[in-house]
Parts: sequence; C-alpha cells; structure tokens
Amino acid sequence: MANNHRRDILPNAFVLMICLGIANSLYTIPLRIYQGKFNFTLDVDLTPLKTFQEPVSGLSLASDPAGIVNFLNMVNNLQGDSGRGYYMEMILGTPGQKLNILVDTGSSNFAVAAAAHPFITHFFNTALSSTYQSTGRAVGVKYTQGKWEGELGTDQVLITGIPSSLTINIAGILSSEGFFLPGVNWQGILGLAYPLLAQPDSSVEPFFNSVVRQTGIPDVFSLQMCGAGLSASTTADPAGGSLVMGGVEPTLYSGSVWYTPIKEEWYYQVEVLKLEVGDQNLNLDCKEYNTDKAMVDSGTTLLRLPVKVFNAVVETISRTSLIQDFSSGFWGGTKLACWLKGETPWRFFPKLSIYLRATNASQSFKITILPQLYIQPITDVDGTLDCFRFGISSSANGLVIGATVMEGFYVVFDRAEKRVGFAVSKCAVNGGITVSEISGPFSSADVASDCAAGGLLRDPLLWVVSYALMAVCATVLLILILILVLPCRRRDRSGEITDESSLVRHRIK
Repeated sequence: MANNHRRDILPNAFVLMICLGIANSLYTIPLRIYQGKFNFTLDVDLTPLKTFQEPVSGLSLASDPAGIVNFLNMVNNLQGDSGRGYYMEMILGTPGQKLNILVDTGSSNFAVAAAAHPFITHFFNTALSSTYQSTGRAVGVKYTQGKWEGELGTDQVLITGIPSSLTINIAGILSSEGFFLPGVNWQGILGLAYPLLAQPDSSVEPFFNSVVRQTGIPDVFSLQMCGAGLSASTTADPAGGSLVMGGVEPTLYSGSVWYTPIKEEWYYQVEVLKLEVGDQNLNLDCKEYNTDKAMVDSGTTLLRLPVKVFNAVVETISRTSLIQDFSSGFWGGTKLACWLKGETPWRFFPKLSIYLRATNASQSFKITILPQLYIQPITDVDGTLDCFRFGISSSANGLVIGATVMEGFYVVFDRAEKRVGFAVSKCAVNGGITVSEISGPFSSADVASDCAAGGLLRDPLLWVVSYALMAVCATVLLILILILVLPCRRRDRSGEITDESSLVRHRIK
C-alpha cells in the first residue's frame, strides 16, 4: 500500500449490472442497463482497497548451498486474490502468534493490528509476547483512502523458508479508519519498498532490509500472484501465489526474465515509454505515462493510469471493441457489465501493452495483458448472469502497475542491481489460455531519452530542503519589496551612502 496512494480492496456486495442485449449483427453487440430488482443507482467505488533480454545472472536461484533459505518452501506461500489482496502467514512474538499479512511493494512499514477491530478475527497481543519491546514512538500512515495510527516496537518474526527468527520493526495498529475492510482475511501489511517511504522516518528499517542484513541473503525478492480470472466474490481462499525472498524460483515462470531499471529507490519506480491498445499506439508524450511517477505495486488492485492516459485508453478500447454504446459507468468503475451465464466477453476486447525501458537505455520491451486480466469476473446473479468489472482506473498520483497486470507475470525485485524483472507467470492461465505475453527488443529511438517526470520531491528530506529554499526566496523577495517601497536615500554632499542604505545593501549580499 503506497503512502498517499489509494489502496484497492474490493467490497463484497455489488448489485448494479448491465445486461446483454440481442446482437444486431455479427459484429455489434449493444448492451442495455438491467432495470430489475438488482439495479443499483448509487455510485459504487470498486477500487477502494502500483529490445533487451537479460539472463538472471547475479541472482540466487532456487538453490542455497549455505542453507540459509529454502526457496521451495516459499512456493505457494501466499493466499488471496487481487480483490482482497495477497497475504502470507507469519508468526510474531514469543510464544508465537499467527497472523496473515498483506504483501505490499508500495509501502515500507511492517504494521499489524495490535487491538481488536470489528473486521478482523484476531490481532497481535503485544502483552503476551515476552520478546516484544516498545520504542515509545508513535507512528501513523494516511492513504488516499484509509489511515491507521499506532506505536512502534520490535519483536521476533518467523516466516516460512527462513529457519530462524528475525528481529523486526513492527508498527502496532491501535486505531484505523478505512484500512481493515469487511471480507478480508489479513490482519497486517508487509511493506517491501525502500526506507525512504518508512514512517515516521527512514530510520525505521523496513522488513526486507532487516531480513537481508540479518541473514545475508541476496537483496532480491520475487513475486507471483495467481488470481488471474478468479471471481473476487468467491469465499474460498486458494493458494494465491509465491513470495520468494533472496532470489528467483525458475519453476514459477516460463521464458526469460526481462529487466527495466528502477528509476528511484522509494517506490519501485520504473519508466514507461508508451502504451498500445491492440496494435494502436496511444501516441502520447512519454512523460504523460510517468506523471508523476510510474511504479510496480502489489498492494494496488487495478492498473491505474494518469487521467489523460486513462481517457485515451478508454476511448481507444471503446472504438476498437465490438460493443456499441457501452455504459460510461463501467469505465468509471461504478457499474458492472453482465453477460448470460457461460458467455465470456473477452473476445470483444483488445490486448493492452505497456512498453518499459530496458536496462540498455536505447531499447525497450513490452509486457502485454489479454482482456482476461483487465475485464475481471466479479460475481454471478441467480445463476443466470456473469458480471465483470473494468480492471483499469484513473489516477491523480501516478501510473501504478497493480495486480491487474502483475497477475500475468512473475516479477523480480532485484534491488541489488536496481532493476525490476518480468517473466510470463506459469499460473497466468485462464481457460487453458496464457493471458500474458512479453516481447522485444524494440528500439526506443522514437521516444525521449528520459520519460520520467522531473522535479518530484521525495519524502522526507527533499521536502525539508524545499521548504528551506522557499523560506530563503521569501526573505529575499521581502527585502526587494522593502527596497522598492522605502523612500530613496540621497547621497549627502560628500557622496557617501547613508548607514541605513548600506545596511540594506549588505543584507542583500
């Protein structure tokens, strides 16, 4: 969950839908809004809860001669899906208390419920742990939607695949608003981003930094999210994927890993060069895709696009799809589209491709998702209709490659080499069809040498610097105004400047 960034955890109840009408011809399929008892007129926020081919040299694969990590034990260690988030079981304190922890590459605090909440089944009781130590520091995180506050401490944490307990900074959540939601099966969040995002400041060592320091494993982790095509309304919690700490597991992906540089080490910020809908380039300035950042974030459900990019994508999909007069509420995330049971809509929609700059800056590669990933099943109605949502939304604070895209790929966060890798995930299959693709290399000569948005301030240091510079500028401006409004001081007959004028002059210097 990115700080100051919307988190996307799907609500359970959706009652608004659009029913499939009768096709006028072989190529057009008009839809109509179903006005029966399921019609729901209120806006429903469906998003409340981020060429050059390289080998995987330098990474630790699924072998560990030192015996520190058992990679195979980390396979299938996640549960959940994009609608409710992907989480893993962790054991905290002494004696151990089991909690499910949401995996989030868009934040940096390890925070767990430390008090009862009506939407969670249990919490970490620090009073029952003999190894818990409070630091006495308050901590809080606000998101675009939701917030929590609590207290910092440290305790022993045990995770599958690493045999010994680790001493980890833990934020105990004592109060929250809009953070824990009905229907989720996790009680905390595991922030895997960089120290710069840690709250209340970067002196709080993030979880994975602590793991690397205490175990000596490579500064690499990789993530497979296997919820592609699963209905978010299902009550089952199947094995949802794998979080492999210390390297990559080759059995989880096919083909090769393609890498893009990490532009800034706060979020996992990458550089998007262009987007294509089907085979149509949106033809936007590449900086539009990176306004004000582009990042890879497992804690965000949807693919989130800057407003101008989002509008271009929707317009192009609307023009190229085989569906006429599609409801604007579907694109805006307030309505579902429903088809007769067994009728899948994906053949009516185009593929979507994101071009990323390769580590060779003159080249790029593209990651492509089929509509099975962005036209997402939500629920059925009376066993007669299957309903879907649009897995893309607009964003006011950057492009976010969230679960909509990540579910198609095995993603390698190679912090040691400052790069993010993508490979086709072996679980990205729907109805026997692989729903993701990678191709390249392509020349990036037709785009700017640097597409990243410039001038962004990084918390917290650059904000302090910026305020200091603003204060200096304000002081200088005030002095200049005083010079203009104060009466002119004439030279005396000897031609010398008065003391007051001299003082002002020296202040300007």
